Amino acid sequence: MKHNNTRQLVFGAVMGITIVVLLALTVGLFTVYTGSYNVAATWDHPPLVRWGLDTAMENSVAAQALEVEPPAEFSQAAITAGAARYKAMCQHCHGGPGVAKADWAMGMLPQPPHLPDVIPRWQPREVFWLVKHGLRLSGMPALGPTHDDAAIWDITAFVMELPGMTAQDYASTVPYETEHSH
Repeated sequence: MKHNNTRQLVFGAVMGITIVVLLALTVGLFTVYTGSYNVAATWDHPPLVRWGLDTAMENSVAAQALEVEPPAEFSQAAITAGAARYKAMCQHCHGGPGVAKADWAMGMLPQPPHLPDVIPRWQPREVFWLVKHGLRLSGMPALGPTHDDAAIWDITAFVMELPGMTAQDYASTVPYETEHSH
């Protein structure tokens, strides 16, 4: 008798899970095919979706970047070269110490992070991976197809310095006008 009850409980649990999965799949397909999910950049995802996307991104970058071997240290030449590239290609979306993002970047969703504030959470290998591969559906381009690894390490070297920079330090790096030679 006890064995029969256990079987019935397991069968009931499996059926319940199956029904929930089928219902979720039906709602998901309905949402996709009816266009009822708002994809406008002026409307953020619901909190649970935003959490899921952010968590997936952070965990994916950490996992993908495990194979990246960073240099033992960054030279001043690499940091300077990275400053030029950062100011030419990244500053308009991410700003810098004492420098705001471009007005048009404020219309992006997800909002590009102000790097001096978030870089302490990332390892150099992860920053390199992000710059090289970009982030799908975020506006963050992949620089790997157009820049060699040395150039991407230069950007990484500079980005890792951002949290400790003052606005004056940042302003004293390579001027924007000289950066278009990359």
